[in-house]
Amino acid sequence: MPMRGSRDDVLTVPNLLSFYRLAMAPIIIALALTEQRTAFIVLLCISFVTDVLDGYIARTWNLATPLGAWLDSIADELTYVAALVGIFQFEYQALQPHISMLYMFIGFVVLAALVPMVKFRKAPSFHLYSFKANALLQGVFIVTLFVFGFNPYLYYLAMAVGILACLEAIGVALVIDKPISNARSLFWVLGQRNRTP
Repeated sequence: MPMRGSRDDVLTVPNLLSFYRLAMAPIIIALALTEQRTAFIVLLCISFVTDVLDGYIARTWNLATPLGAWLDSIADELTYVAALVGIFQFEYQALQPHISMLYMFIGFVVLAALVPMVKFRKAPSFHLYSFKANALLQGVFIVTLFVFGFNPYLYYLAMAVGILACLEAIGVALVIDKPISNARSLFWVLGQRNRTP
């Protein structure tokens, strides 16, 4: 069994997939800014697939670590920044009549990141179930947007679920006393607090 912090502990398959997403994010952004739509879509889809795989592999083979959770969170955020750049670059006209909902969602994402940063002086890696559901739904919406075009029903559903997930993350940050990883849900956190003597 590798020691925590050893090379074997860092270079696990889930962490390597997260490192891949970290490395790809600026490349995907560059592809969007240079209007290379097909390459942008292909690499973004691969990043979304690796996001699903790293969590599945970490849970299935018991490879989850605080470092892995942190890497996954940062890679997720950068991947979604890359996706947003592509949305504004390629699909702004389609979203423009509905853009206020996207701005509202972005505001809640920023707030959900800032609350634990202010409270704990570090980025959160809560990995709430609501955020996992949100990531899946956002991924489906984004891929659908680029491949098939704008679907308003899927858009509003993805934005609403995303805002609810952000509100739950803010709630978790406000009720916990120290940073935690893999918090599951606000109800789980409250249950853990009630069990603590």
